[in-house]
Amino acid sequence: MYKRIFLIVLDSLGIGEAPDAKAYHDEGSNTIGHIAERMDLHLPNMTQLGYGNIGPIKGVPPVESPSAFYTKIQEASLGKDTMTGHWEMMGMYITKPFQTFTDTGFPPELIKELEERTGRKIVGNISASGTDIMRDLGEHHVKTGDLIVYTSADSVLQIAMHEGIIPIEEQYRICEIAREITMKPEWKVGRIIARPFIGKTKDDFKRTSNRHDYALKPHEKTSLNFLSEVGYDVIALGKINDIFDGYGISEYSKTKSNDDGMAQITEVAKRDFTGLCFLNLVDFDALYGHRRDPIGYGKAIEDFDRQLPLLIHELNEDDLLILTADHGNDPTFRGTDHTREYVPLLVYSKRFLQGKQLPILKTFADVGYSINDNFKTEKPKHGQSFLKYITR
Repeated sequence: MYKRIFLIVLDSLGIGEAPDAKAYHDEGSNTIGHIAERMDLHLPNMTQLGYGNIGPIKGVPPVESPSAFYTKIQEASLGKDTMTGHWEMMGMYITKPFQTFTDTGFPPELIKELEERTGRKIVGNISASGTDIMRDLGEHHVKTGDLIVYTSADSVLQIAMHEGIIPIEEQYRICEIAREITMKPEWKVGRIIARPFIGKTKDDFKRTSNRHDYALKPHEKTSLNFLSEVGYDVIALGKINDIFDGYGISEYSKTKSNDDGMAQITEVAKRDFTGLCFLNLVDFDALYGHRRDPIGYGKAIEDFDRQLPLLIHELNEDDLLILTADHGNDPTFRGTDHTREYVPLLVYSKRFLQGKQLPILKTFADVGYSINDNFKTEKPKHGQSFLKYITR
């Protein structure tokens, strides 16, 4: 048994179109593959783990003696968003995709109710980049106090508000109202997100770290519950706590960036605990994937690669490190949506003499199932353990 498992989700870092990509209009997508074609990637640490052994990645060659077990995983749920990927990873399937309002904006009836209950007018109500709509409507918001409501390709309702105009506690209250309203089946979205910002003009508006997500609670127990209910630690870093609405989590901390996330998980690795530490690195998706910035994305992967040895240094012989992703977001692809792709799986421990190739896995749920298998807890109804393939 491994005493501690560290699970890092490289948010959106897909590794090539899934077999059902056509159904999502994502044929030809390959997040890491196309990033590697746009720049000379330097990933020595992930290369040694066996990242290049999973599939062809320009500049990331396969190695004869990888230090990690490696493969790729196909998503079983319907959808390609953050919540779907993470929930499936912890054993819960989504059989009906979360509703999106990308093309039409939110219905007038929803907007009217939100205005009435918050006492504020609403502007925007379109699918937009958060930085773009903040620049376009931020000064109007500062003058009027109107709420900037927008969506994206995800199932999400986001509200941008200036911290100097609407105090952060009031911003959260407004988002709680929006969460309650959007529990109606016809308006149900996966997440409500408070998007606080500061600045004096459109030229210097910038988001703060006071973002807060109001997600739907998982409709059944997940791997996290099975761990926490019998006393194992479940430490959530980044937006993990928001994604699961705190369900099954014993301790959590927000992160300000990928760098902050890696610093935090490295500090956690210096502590004595028994259980799971679960981190999401959101910058890959939010800052580079959706904004279609392959060079920025690639540099962020290189930053992660440089930080990885600092974490590995703190691992013990009875620790397990799992690297994976939750969907794709090919920054060279049309539009700004996620892409339906395989995700990588790298499984590492200092006790391994050498890694090997694992079979291609058919569901993200194998990750959570394997974690529960390690700790001998109740297991989710989906998935199977890949630990049976792993030898020292």
